Amino acid sequence: MDLSVVTTLYRTAPYLEEFCARTLAVAQSLTDDFEIILVNDGSPDDSLEIALSLYRKDRRITIIDLSRNFGHHRAIMTGLAQARGNLVFLIDSDLEEEPELLEKFYEALRARSVDVVFGVQNKRKGGFFERTSGALYFKVFNLLSTHPIPSNHITARLMTHEYVAALLQHQEREFVLSGLWVLTGYDQIPIMVTKHHQAGSSYNLIRKFSNLVNAITSFSSKPLILIFYLGLFILVISSVAACDLIIRKLFFGTLLAGWASVIVSIWLLGGTTIFCLGVIGIYLSKIFIEVKQRPYTIIRDIYEHEAVSDRSSEFSLTKRTTRAGVEQI
Repeated sequence: MDLSVVTTLYRTAPYLEEFCARTLAVAQSLTDDFEIILVNDGSPDDSLEIALSLYRKDRRITIIDLSRNFGHHRAIMTGLAQARGNLVFLIDSDLEEEPELLEKFYEALRARSVDVVFGVQNKRKGGFFERTSGALYFKVFNLLSTHPIPSNHITARLMTHEYVAALLQHQEREFVLSGLWVLTGYDQIPIMVTKHHQAGSSYNLIRKFSNLVNAITSFSSKPLILIFYLGLFILVISSVAACDLIIRKLFFGTLLAGWASVIVSIWLLGGTTIFCLGVIGIYLSKIFIEVKQRPYTIIRDIYEHEAVSDRSSEFSLTKRTTRAGVEQI
């Protein structure tokens, strides 16, 4: 298969029909051998029903129905695990990213002979708060990450099958996809694009902060290392203060009564505790993430047309064997 288009569904019912129509048109302009994979991430609206109606009309549409909402990044990885195309185009289905970017990305990928072409916003969408919070997100993440990510990148990207296979080798259950994109390596180039703004975004302040915390703690051990050095710093300062008190007493016969020695003792013990917890936390975090081995998504059903030569339009349901990190019920 030449091309797979992968997208996720979550509160995207108002945009889904237009998205599929535009995606089918641009994909067909490049090749006749393609598929569109729609991953229903437990959408509470009628996205699945609309997707099924489109599936009945077009044999090139496949639907992966997850058992519940697992999150955007996990749903994406599930869709990528099912993609069979030599090229894989990943995009959100809310039309903030134009499906026509596929053609632009394809031309760039062929011209530059790279493995990934991804979009970067030439100007971040939204109002002042959204632009400021977005800029802060990337600054904080890159400050605490060993592998910085491009600022203002978007979901839309065209990838080779080899790159997607390498991406799927990551076995983390708690992960941040933007970090894995960079960590996977290969030749990647950005293209400046315009991302549109849709009203009613589900990414409010609380969710953005939650995503930032999850991204940092899932991808980087730097916070634990900083805790270690914080404890070490407090321990050193407290030790110096303790030495000062001892010298005052031994050589000058003066000692600040009561509170000074108590405060120094508290800070000394507190610094030692944080220091020890930092060391333990570095090892504990590695063990905690790896030992559970839970699937990051569970697939309820896969709706796909059987590959038959007469290309009849009958409705059929088959279940395909799933791959890394995904469990099917």
